[in-house]
Amino acid sequence: MAAGKDDPPKGSSATTPVDAEATQPQSLQQRQQRPTPNHNHSDISSPIPTHPSFTNSTPATPPVPSPSLSATSSLFSAASLLSASPAKKYRPATECVYVEPLGGIRDPYNAASVPIYQTATFKQHSASDMGEYDYTRSGNPTRSHLELHLAKLMSAKRALAVSSGMGALDVITRLVKSGDEVIAGDDLYGGTNRLLTFLKTHNNITVHHVDTTSPAAVEPCLNSATRLVLLETPTNPLIKIADIPAISKLVHEKCPDALVVVDNTMMSPYLQRPLEQGADIVYHSGTKYLSGHHDLMAGVVATKEEALGDKLYAVINATGCGLAPFDCFLLMRGIKTLSVRMDRQQANAIRIADYLESKGFKVRYPGLKSHPQYAVHARIASGPGAVLSFETGDVEKSERVVEGTRLFGISVSFGCVNSLISMPCRMSHASIPAHVRKARALPEDLIRLCIGIEDVADLLEDLEGALRGAGCIE
Repeated sequence: MAAGKDDPPKGSSATTPVDAEATQPQSLQQRQQRPTPNHNHSDISSPIPTHPSFTNSTPATPPVPSPSLSATSSLFSAASLLSASPAKKYRPATECVYVEPLGGIRDPYNAASVPIYQTATFKQHSASDMGEYDYTRSGNPTRSHLELHLAKLMSAKRALAVSSGMGALDVITRLVKSGDEVIAGDDLYGGTNRLLTFLKTHNNITVHHVDTTSPAAVEPCLNSATRLVLLETPTNPLIKIADIPAISKLVHEKCPDALVVVDNTMMSPYLQRPLEQGADIVYHSGTKYLSGHHDLMAGVVATKEEALGDKLYAVINATGCGLAPFDCFLLMRGIKTLSVRMDRQQANAIRIADYLESKGFKVRYPGLKSHPQYAVHARIASGPGAVLSFETGDVEKSERVVEGTRLFGISVSFGCVNSLISMPCRMSHASIPAHVRKARALPEDLIRLCIGIEDVADLLEDLEGALRGAGCIE
């Protein structure tokens, strides 16, 4: 195997927790430093209202990079160096599209779209003078470009792109060592539950599953051994809401060494930014909303502190799970349309949730006032998103509904432009044993809808036809 920067010592285990900060090219570190300029748009409302009770409760946009003007700044033109003061912050939809000129890679041709550096290795000037990049496992210009843009969107000191959402969580769990404890929700994505079960059975790690809708339920499990507090909000598939600021404050007061980790996949940084609300780490399955087309696998990890990001980079460099250049290009392209996709998907979801509730179904969606954590979600996010679930009261009827739609694809995922439908207990959460699903009150008849960008009238007609055909409505 070819050598890259910071290879682990021969014979070392990839599962060993990381204690040392990563070493990487100094210029890249400098370009990822992100001071927070004080630009406030609080006097200007969100340009696209998503729901009457949801406002942009978090700051309108995250910080933007301000590169260090050292000798390595030869990456940029003289004109760029003269304008290297902190750039203006824009509203979320603009930030998704606008790529900071000082945050990108060196491109003498000024391409409008980031070049794809489809290479495994980079030639050096001499045997002793190593350049900024040497081996794509350790770093690649296309990946750096993507990571800098993601860090800006997520209000992060550092963002890292890896090969899948579960790969992102795996990187985070390398911070946990034998004897440590993890607190997680009682409603989790099936893959998350699977990984936590592996850690518990193979690595001597204690995992507590609690109702994260209540900070009071988290507190009894906090102790000196607590290393991670893992939150999903909204949860998948019961759409429960965790109060990120309240739980983060509690954890940091009781356990200063513990880290609050938030899976923000269902909201995306367009609607919710946990690092602004007290979380230490946020991660996404980039396969979902960030990409938006289900044409690549990707994961993203972002940190509030630079040193923590360096530790996670060391894991990525050692294990080789960094995102490939072409996938970085695809993910960057998807992010630029995030706002328009999410606005349309969310508007459609609100209509469909209202329709289902009007027909008497029990609907779980944070945009409905009947949702038990409606007020909490409205406070921490700027919209309810585009995933909802509902119950028919009968497993066989639910199966007929799922199989009776035409526009809704039967799929385990969410976040793409096409609408999807599934039965979590038969599909995405089937790996959770039936007795555990029952103990966690996960209804076997539950149907999850992931709403796309189609004409909502067509979606409503398709869904209504399936419900009638299954005998769920007259």
